Order: sequence, then structure tokens, then C-alpha cells
Amino acid sequence: MYLIPAILLPALALASPLANRDVYAGPPVDQITILSAQSSGNGCPQGSVSNTLSPDRTVVTFGFDAFQTYIGPSAAQADKTKQCQIHLSLQYPGGFQYAVVDATYHGWARLDPGVTGTFISSYFFSQAAAQTCSTRSTISGSQWTQGDIYTKHDSIESTAVIWSPCGATGILNVNNRIALSSTNSTQTGELSDDDATVAFTHQVHVAWQPCTPAASTPGGQFTVGGATTEVTEG
Repeated sequence: MYLIPAILLPALALASPLANRDVYAGPPVDQITILSAQSSGNGCPQGSVSNTLSPDRTVVTFGFDAFQTYIGPSAAQADKTKQCQIHLSLQYPGGFQYAVVDATYHGWARLDPGVTGTFISSYFFSQAAAQTCSTRSTISGSQWTQGDIYTKHDSIESTAVIWSPCGATGILNVNNRIALSSTNSTQTGELSDDDATVAFTHQVHVAWQPCTPAASTPGGQFTVGGATTEVTEG
């Protein structure tokens, strides 16, 4: 198990879509803060995961000891797919903010010819689970027959509108699944996810409203923008 920090993406600003509201100057550039980090799933059973928070609490790295899949004549069906969901409790000021989630994964792959490894990652807030952004990547080919480490990188743009409460908190879920498939039952392979780093940029607040009982509106909204993913050797 090894931990490699992700490179934070630059902060981005977004023109406010709330032009028909009375908005007020917000606070200066701020940051999302990770209050807590947990995980669950058959790829990360209790006692098999470590996590490290950066001093500014904007980057968290998970190390996995049991997030491993296998395929072959002696492998069980349950060994072909594993999943682990990361749960991040975030604190951020109410109002309008634009965020970039930068997620980097490292692991090991050894695949016979005809064996394919698949990575699927989904990102969503608990209070708006229907609004989910997903990435999907696959690897196969002769370059993996002897085994090699890989790096998978996701860039997720997200927009959060939270008018109430001020100083809001939200649960961001990052659901990761790795799977193996083959064209021949005699072929073998293994695919592991050794660590995952999730980072948040500084936030640029472009619209704001005062926090008063009359202005409060229950709940919030989370909409996800574009996403890119890339898997590389080494």
C-alpha cells in the first residue's frame, strides 16, 4: 500500500445563474473543509483502510489493503468485482460556490490476453443522490501481461447552490468499483485499487445572500457538470 498526493486543480469562477435574486457580496476566497472521512463496501472491509487528511483538510488519501479482484479457473464469482464507497462530510459556507473535485487512484494490474479491467467511479451528494456524475475506464492488452502499476485520474466539475443553512454541510459520496472480465474461462488476471486521493480546490463565491430566518429555504441543490478520466501505466 502506498500513498501519493494528488495535484490540486486551479480554482475556477462561474458567472452566477441567479441574476433574478438580490445577492450580496460574499466572503473572500474560501475552502471546502473535510470534517470526516469514512468508507464502506466489500472492497474496503473494516480494518483494511487507512486515511490521511492534509493539514488544511482539503485533501484526503485512503489506503486500501483488500480492494482486490481476481479472475480465472480457481477464482470465485465474488472475486471478479469489488466496490468501495468513500463518504466525505464537507463543511462549506452557504451561498453559491463552484468546486472542482480531483480524484487520483493507484493500483496494480496483471491481465492475460483477452482479460479486461474496468473502473467505474460515481460522485454524488447524499442530499441529491439522483444527480450523479460517473466516469468509466477500461484497460487490456499485452502491456499488462507481466503486471504493472496504473494511475487513474478523474476531474469532476460540480456546482453547489445552498441557500440554507449558512455554513452548510453535505456528504459527498465517491463510489468506486473495479471488475474483471474475460473471453475465455482459462484466462487469469488480477486488479487492485491500492489508494485513492480526493482533493478540493479553493472555492470562489460569486453570489451570496444574508443568513436570516425569512430568507431560509429548506434543502439545497447539487448539479454536476463535466467529468474526464484517464488511466495510465506506471
